[in-house]
Amino acid sequence: MSDATLHTVNGEPTLRFERRLRHSPAKVWRAVTEPAELAHWFPAAVEAELRPGAPMRFTFPDEAPVDNDWEGEVLEVDEPRVFMFRWDTDVVRIELIPDGDGCRLVFTQTIGGGRTGLLGAGRTAAGWDDCLDALLARLDGTPVAQRSDWLSPMEHYIGEFGLGEGTATRTDDGWELRFARDLVWKPPADVWKVMTDGQVGETPPVQTTNDIVPPGRVLRSEAPAVLEYEWLHDGTPAGTVRWELCSEPKVGERVELTQTVPAHLGAEVPKAMAAWHLQMELFFAATMGDVRCAWSAERIAELTRHYAGATRPSS
Repeated sequence: MSDATLHTVNGEPTLRFERRLRHSPAKVWRAVTEPAELAHWFPAAVEAELRPGAPMRFTFPDEAPVDNDWEGEVLEVDEPRVFMFRWDTDVVRIELIPDGDGCRLVFTQTIGGGRTGLLGAGRTAAGWDDCLDALLARLDGTPVAQRSDWLSPMEHYIGEFGLGEGTATRTDDGWELRFARDLVWKPPADVWKVMTDGQVGETPPVQTTNDIVPPGRVLRSEAPAVLEYEWLHDGTPAGTVRWELCSEPKVGERVELTQTVPAHLGAEVPKAMAAWHLQMELFFAATMGDVRCAWSAERIAELTRHYAGATRPSS
């Protein structure tokens, strides 16, 4: 496996993978263009004519967590070098470059869906890694290893791409801290249960709080979408914390967390950012079934320095 990289190309986020294959471009071309061969490694069944402008249809298995049918279009066919197509809002480009007795495969995906689509780049990169491993196994005639751990590669890419970073923005009366995480198509009802154990009282569930931003009373609870509560400074309400679960068809589910901080408590912003950064890491793992007791003073100190230094709150 070779790590994916994330670039901005013509203003659009683009994932890039490169593999060295010990097979001729002609052989690989068949594997990446013929529907019967694509079935062995591509995540959806493909129907298309191999000509620019031809419509494409992608049908996912019934057990897939997305709508079964997506549409696309063939954009470029240059046999046996380049195959490019639109896949819903994304663009996939496969290039084969002769290299000795084999070839190099350069696989890119321009990610559509705006900010929400970009949030999913970690799971998308992990998914394509798995697909490209299956393609290599098909070409080599070897068994395909079934991945059992999806969390680790997704966490790796989220960190590598900076997708866990929060933002702090000045407002007229203080600061707004914001974090967002892709939830890998997890149904909001399932995520709400992780957040709340299915119950919300006068005080917020412990899964949504931390000691650095002490919680007050619940202000709003709308299952399975919104939980908002006061946070306290020296025992007095200072602002609000809001958790919101959002869905966008064909793009995915996400969680957004927002905290308001009054101007006179601006010095607290880096440590609050550190707390939410770590909490969102733990929350993401919990939604994937990995409940961790990993609250770490050392990690909080490291993240506090990070947010107070290289990524100072924007003004």
